[in-house]
Amino acid sequence: MKNTLITTIFLAIILTVNLQSQSNKTLPKINVKDLKGNTIDFSTLRNDDKPMIVDFWATWCVPCIRELGNIHKVYEQWQKETGVKFIAVSIDDARTSKKVAPFVAGRGWKFDFYLDENSDLKRAMGVSNPPHTFVVNSKGEIIWEHAGYAEGGEEEIINEVRKLIESDKK
Repeated sequence: MKNTLITTIFLAIILTVNLQSQSNKTLPKINVKDLKGNTIDFSTLRNDDKPMIVDFWATWCVPCIRELGNIHKVYEQWQKETGVKFIAVSIDDARTSKKVAPFVAGRGWKFDFYLDENSDLKRAMGVSNPPHTFVVNSKGEIIWEHAGYAEGGEEEIINEVRKLIESDKK
C-alpha cells in the first residue's frame, strides 16, 4: 500500500512537471532559410499580437500536400477572421529542397515558407513525421500541436486558433 502511494505521488509529480514544461515551450533559436536563401532565426518570428500556425511538410509527403492545399483554400478567410499567419517549414533535405520554391509557386500557395534542410528545427520541435502542425501565440509560445492529417483536419487547427484568441480576450 505504501509503495503504491509513493509511486502514485511520484508519477503525479512527473506528469505535472512534464505538462508545465510543455506549456512553456517556445519557438527554438534555430536558423532556417526562406525561399530566397535568406537566413532567419526562427525564434524571432512573430505576427504582431496575433497567432501563428507553423506546419512542417515535405514535397514528397502526400498528406502534407493535401493539407496545405485545403488550408490554401480557406487561408484568406482565416486571416480576415483571426489575423493568423501560416508558416510552412519544408523538411526536404539539401538534395530535394531545390524543388520547394517551384513546387510552391506552381500551386500558388501564399504562405511564408522556410527550409529546414538539415532538420535542426524539426528535431528541436520534436517533429518525427510530417505533417506536424503547431499553433503559436503572440509571444512565440507553442500552445497546441498535432501530428498527421485527415480530410477536414484544418477545421481543428482554426478552432485552436479561435480558442487562443478567445482566451487572450479574457
